[in-house]
Amino acid sequence: MRDLTRLPHELDREAGTCNAIVETPKGNRAKYNYDPETGLFTFKKLLPEGMSFPLDFGFIPSTLCDDGDPLDVMILSEEPAPVGALIKVRLVAVLAAEEQEKGKIERNDRLIAVPEVSYLYAGVKNPDDLPDTFIDHLSQFWVNKAKLEGKRFKVLRVGEPAEAIELVRHGAKVLKKAA
Repeated sequence: MRDLTRLPHELDREAGTCNAIVETPKGNRAKYNYDPETGLFTFKKLLPEGMSFPLDFGFIPSTLCDDGDPLDVMILSEEPAPVGALIKVRLVAVLAAEEQEKGKIERNDRLIAVPEVSYLYAGVKNPDDLPDTFIDHLSQFWVNKAKLEGKRFKVLRVGEPAEAIELVRHGAKVLKKAA
């Protein structure tokens, strides 16, 4: 069995591309998590009626963050990808954020990416190419989701692709140190 969290992320710093694994497809109320011990995606929770994931949500393999999981990524695409899909993405932004649970505050950034093969979003290169309302709605989704879980999610700022690339590099270094 192969652990998807350990697949190469294949970061190309110049192109800003890397691999991503989808855990939860866009439009789903069901939240899935990858379990490296079984190699399966587990049904973790269900969002309330009327609330669904606004983008494909997953992780960047071969990275590790403060919360003990791989780096989170949201993928802006024409079509929802299936659970477990491996997608070569181009990093376009990052929601720099922190999450508070039971008094403990951790960084919990969310990368924003587009599939390398996208036609509709091929012109999206950085956060300025996205409408302000898109970023506001995306941020509000995470704030509301966290609130439902008894947590607090706070977006600190919207970062450029270079910051997203650096987060992938840093997450890869953290994983190597932890191994």
